[in-house]
Amino acid sequence: MTSAELRKAFLDFYVKQNHTAVHSSPVVPANDPTLLFTNAGMVQFKETFLGQESRDYVRATTVQRCIRAGGKHNDLENVGYTARHHTFFEMLGNFSFGDYFKHQAITFAWDFLTKELKLPAEKLWVTVFDEDTETADIWLKEMKISPERFSRCGAKDNFWSMGDTGPCGPCTEIFYDHGADIAGGPPGSPDEDGDRYIEIWNLVFMQFDRAADGTLTPLPKPSVDTGMGLERLAAVMQGVHNNYDIDLFKALVSKAAQLTAQIDLSNSSLRVISDHIRSCAFIVADGVMPSNEGRGYVLRRIIRRAIRHGYKLGQSQPFFYKIVGTLVEQMGEAYPELKAQQANVERVLKLEEERFAETLENGMKLLDEVMSNLQGTVIAGDVAFKLYDTFGFPLDLTADVARENGLTVDNDGFASAMDAQRERARSASSFGSGVAQRVDFEGHTQFLGYDRDEADSTILAIFVDGKSVASAAEGTHAIVILDRTPFYAESGGQTGDSGSLTEGMNSFHVNDTQKQGTLFLHQGVVTAGTISVTQAIHAKINLEDRRACEGNHSATHLLHAALRKVLGTHVQQKGSLVKADRLRFDFVQFEPISATQLREVEQMVNQKIMHNAPVEMTEMDIESAKAKGAMALFGEKYGKVVRVVQMGEFSVELCGGTHVNSVGDIGPFRITAENGIASGVRRIEAVTGEAAWAAIYAEDAALAQVAEVVKSDKQQVVAKITQVMNDYRALEKELKQLQSKLAASQGDDLATQAVKVGEVNVLAATMQGADTNVLRETLDKLKDKLAPAVIVLAAVEGDKVTLVAGVSKAVIGQYKAGELVNHVAMQVGGKGGGRPDMAQAGGNDPSKLDAALASVVAWAQSK
Repeated sequence: MTSAELRKAFLDFYVKQNHTAVHSSPVVPANDPTLLFTNAGMVQFKETFLGQESRDYVRATTVQRCIRAGGKHNDLENVGYTARHHTFFEMLGNFSFGDYFKHQAITFAWDFLTKELKLPAEKLWVTVFDEDTETADIWLKEMKISPERFSRCGAKDNFWSMGDTGPCGPCTEIFYDHGADIAGGPPGSPDEDGDRYIEIWNLVFMQFDRAADGTLTPLPKPSVDTGMGLERLAAVMQGVHNNYDIDLFKALVSKAAQLTAQIDLSNSSLRVISDHIRSCAFIVADGVMPSNEGRGYVLRRIIRRAIRHGYKLGQSQPFFYKIVGTLVEQMGEAYPELKAQQANVERVLKLEEERFAETLENGMKLLDEVMSNLQGTVIAGDVAFKLYDTFGFPLDLTADVARENGLTVDNDGFASAMDAQRERARSASSFGSGVAQRVDFEGHTQFLGYDRDEADSTILAIFVDGKSVASAAEGTHAIVILDRTPFYAESGGQTGDSGSLTEGMNSFHVNDTQKQGTLFLHQGVVTAGTISVTQAIHAKINLEDRRACEGNHSATHLLHAALRKVLGTHVQQKGSLVKADRLRFDFVQFEPISATQLREVEQMVNQKIMHNAPVEMTEMDIESAKAKGAMALFGEKYGKVVRVVQMGEFSVELCGGTHVNSVGDIGPFRITAENGIASGVRRIEAVTGEAAWAAIYAEDAALAQVAEVVKSDKQQVVAKITQVMNDYRALEKELKQLQSKLAASQGDDLATQAVKVGEVNVLAATMQGADTNVLRETLDKLKDKLAPAVIVLAAVEGDKVTLVAGVSKAVIGQYKAGELVNHVAMQVGGKGGGRPDMAQAGGNDPSKLDAALASVVAWAQSK
């Protein structure tokens, strides 16, 4: 069976068993900072297992794309050296949320393997947790598994937990026996690390809740979480022992071989490249860009590792991105999001290749030199750090090269060098980070703000300095929780509402509104009287700020759509900020945006505003929203029912924010800035409404002022400034010519001041009215005229001293320009440096210049 047939067979089997087929979640977990990447099929159901969310089904099945290349689950260093380690793999899984348990899970698994796939039972080996007699009895007594193909293992192998505390339970694993001709013993035996018996499926039974003291309490609704590697199963079904020999990899390996001119398809570097293209392509397709931190850094490490293996095969030109098309042919049908992002993925990978290519060769030269001169078998940590810091070599890339040459890297030394750099960075930084306030309260706040600007509410809780209090008096800063509220809590880039909570003479000013789960936290200060828990109050938002926020938020939707039309569908939102006075929009874009494109975007948004289409906000199920063409934002997690915001036929997005009723309510839209903020990410800042008018008036006033300065009207100001600049350049050119003549005449005079020190002419002199260019030009002429020569020239402007020094090539072994210029500069309050034949410096104490220059002859004599 092909891999595609296996995917379909697995899902079809479980759908027949009343499971809901759920599409793979992205490799970047939504709203889960505890994980770098999705590393198992259960990740998207994590909150369901924890009881924090409910779904309209109790059985699910998925084929989940997974990444294991960073953090706790990191297989990167093994990829290319084993038959089954990958940075990217697909996990087949079936899940029960408090529905069926051990018996049915085992029956389903056994039936799928032996009946659906027709694998011979005698080729399968089963393990259970040694204390789980219930599971053992199911296998041995009901499923009739031979005791000769059965092992009881300890907690290390057969007990799973979500963390140190929380849901956990025993697991049972199914292994495939690849045959006696392959070395290795069955699981649980001393030889279990061999390759004969390969784990293909793990069935986890979430049976207990582990307390901090280790106590296990049975869960009221025990659940099932299973995972089976598609690549391993495909190897079994296709009669091969190495995952890189299955159909999914054959085309990728062949393409990599073609691009690197290789004949031996078993080359480990080709396997590395074919594995890495899968993880890199899916990571980029799910919205991550190469960077120097977090997920972006893991992506960069994988890309650079692949490029280095291409370099090892003799390919020094960008090639990695050219494999994406072959990957899409193999996996685009199963994952349409990959196909949709193909051009974007190719662009990102090519750009990263081109950047790394600039330093790869130099870094490899340094590493080769270090290895060839190495005494012992360990590459020093400071060398590894230099490769990282100067050439962009991740530590594992250096370790990879070292391993191929029978060497290791001093990881502790690398870590020390890295810590030292971080400490220097911390010392140089004046920035701190704040921690959002959280409260310990169970409850729910009903949000009324889509339809209402004010409402009568009841205070559920008050917190002062993180502690729950019954009341708060005037002047107290507090957090207030209401049973219902018109205040929008900060989310999706839109800032939280401000406003007031009042009751008679008592009032609380709300500065900001934040969200904690389903609670709305009203942060502010008591401005009069006292507020108390259970008190009935009137909540009213700052309407002016809310309306301005709504205009800016709606404008970001129009901006997003316009950018995709002008720049291309690779544009994806990477972040936004919506405040009353401005908006900020971050998005994927690899080159700077031209002024023409920026103007086109701005005009398009304003045209849509003038068309004044209604803004329709509708709740619907997620599949209907996707069918409607709604854009989901990267990094957001959506429930079964979503809110769709549509602005005519131009923009359709999933969004929980507040918006204007008609796009005409936004008012004028004006872009105020555009710049790059990270690799492949640009930022646009803009204003709308009154703020946009203010920006337009300010620009007009500035233009009028410029026109007045250059004695022109506003319509002719460009032509007038062009004329002024042409005149300026002509005068600048004439000035340089005069300075060159002056330098030549001064140079002739200065040459007569040279003093002989041995056979060398030594000159130290000041030039009047010279800038750096004139000094250097004169220096070059004097070096030729006085050779062999040692020369220092100086110029003074105000309290600034400029120095240049030069040494003829014939005497560089005896004199160094850098030493000479520093000798003089240190006496006039400065320092400098440069090449042995030419150096430059500065100082801030002209009063000591004459004495410093007078000391040069003695300096030359000392040499």
